[in-house]
Amino acid sequence: MLERYVSSLKFDSYENFYKNFSVLAPEGFNFAYDVLDELANTHGSDLGLLWCDENGAEASFTFGDLKRLSDKAGNVIKNAGLVKGNTVMLILKRRWEYWPILLALHKLGVIAIPTTHLLSTKDIMYRCKAADVAAIISVDDDDMITRVDEAEKTMKAESGFALKFKAFVRRKKEIKEENGWKDFNVLLENASQNLERPKEPVTKEDIMLLYFTSGTAGMPKMVRHNFAYPLGHIVTANFWQCVKPGDLHLTVAETGWAKAAWGKIYGQWLCRAPIFVYDYDQFIPSAMLKILAKYKIATFCAPPTIYRFFVKEDLSKYDLSALRHCTVAGEPLNPEIYEQFKSATGISLKEAYGQTELTIIMGNWDWFNPKPGSMGKPAPGYDADIVREDGSPCGVGEKGEIVVRTDKRIPAGMFDGYYRDEELTKNVWNNGIYYTGDVAWRDGDGYYWFVGRSDDVIKSSGYRIGPFEVESALLEHPAVLECAVTGVSDPKRGTVVKATIVLAKDWKPSEELKKELQIHVKTVSTPYKYPRIIEFVSELPKTISGKIRRVQIREEDGLKKP
Repeated sequence: MLERYVSSLKFDSYENFYKNFSVLAPEGFNFAYDVLDELANTHGSDLGLLWCDENGAEASFTFGDLKRLSDKAGNVIKNAGLVKGNTVMLILKRRWEYWPILLALHKLGVIAIPTTHLLSTKDIMYRCKAADVAAIISVDDDDMITRVDEAEKTMKAESGFALKFKAFVRRKKEIKEENGWKDFNVLLENASQNLERPKEPVTKEDIMLLYFTSGTAGMPKMVRHNFAYPLGHIVTANFWQCVKPGDLHLTVAETGWAKAAWGKIYGQWLCRAPIFVYDYDQFIPSAMLKILAKYKIATFCAPPTIYRFFVKEDLSKYDLSALRHCTVAGEPLNPEIYEQFKSATGISLKEAYGQTELTIIMGNWDWFNPKPGSMGKPAPGYDADIVREDGSPCGVGEKGEIVVRTDKRIPAGMFDGYYRDEELTKNVWNNGIYYTGDVAWRDGDGYYWFVGRSDDVIKSSGYRIGPFEVESALLEHPAVLECAVTGVSDPKRGTVVKATIVLAKDWKPSEELKKELQIHVKTVSTPYKYPRIIEFVSELPKTISGKIRRVQIREEDGLKKP
């Protein structure tokens, strides 16, 4: 399966891997037919998806089951009048129905818009208008259904807008069909399982996915991915997550985020690895650790926050002997968490860096040892660099913006641009260079180190201070559970460093603790980086994807961008 889409799978060094690995994207490639259905034909009885929820319910699906269910789902969608090029918003949390529905949309060439359940009525309206959403398939959550109905009612009154199709997936039998909603599970059960492949193949120009980026500032952007996008995640799954046929893989992500595309479908199935889905509403560290032990998860990927809570637990209480490889992405990993997790499990966390617009740009690969806190080295296909504001390359140790040069090649899985916003696309991707908006530096060994978003970098007394480096120092102190570092205007220094801190359990705010934390940062980091202002809070402002909104803290502090 995998061999037909790559130049090679065996490399004796990172340098060989980076130089010689390439993805082969055939014309008309459609993941749902060419990978999932092919797996159903050749390994139909193999486990493809194992699902459980926090209440103990379980469901397992072979590749043969997934083909049958996706064909049935395709007929439900066809019967609803949806055709190639229409857009369908999926608000399905971690329900198992997401997978056959998403595959069905791919088979029909209908554009999928995976979306979080945390959207407000206003958020739903914005997305429906921006993407001309034709249908919404949602979880059975009463509040979610109400928000969709309120959004549709308002838009209908304003412009006559109406959805072609609304359906919910559910497990609660008492919910009734009303206000035009259909029970997708009933429709699925009664649908034909015969679905023919369209005679007109999809092309690399057709849109397969639209992701609304949550962004730490500004309105969400619509990231456009074509049908070759799944092949870009061969690197993600095979070389970074190191999944294997038959070994369960768990990536912690709701299906509304691009991280689910990284770790919950494409690359994993291309490698014939079964996906494990833990469907929960509230993250409880001990509960997730029990899941890892019970189901003998082999490979695991999660954001740094998950590991931060894990190391606060007594990991020796859980049988994690099946766990052989762990990865981390989403935000920078604090070196202290890396060391604590390795000490407890013997596993070195492999950090990587990427964006919704791209796949994995750089990572820690098995050919070299990771440096705790580093993003690693560039992925094959990505001609990455760090540049100054004038566009010239930075030297070793010099901070600048991460860019991807695309004048000679465009990486497999890179987005096609922002949907219906050519100007915004040109702002970040012009003259053969894509500007990530992220600041980093590169050491003498070629490892990249994250500093922060360009908007988040603090300029104080002539120094450029990245929030991550100060946050990393603070997180080494046992009192700090979470923190966000920002700049606050100061008449003498222009800007000073401020730390907004959520304390760990059993710690209480005090002036003495503030001084202790300041001394701590001076001791473990460079003295000029220490936070002159410390504020203790119960929680940090975050985007709906869980990223810290430093921009909100700055705005609340009265700091205006230049």
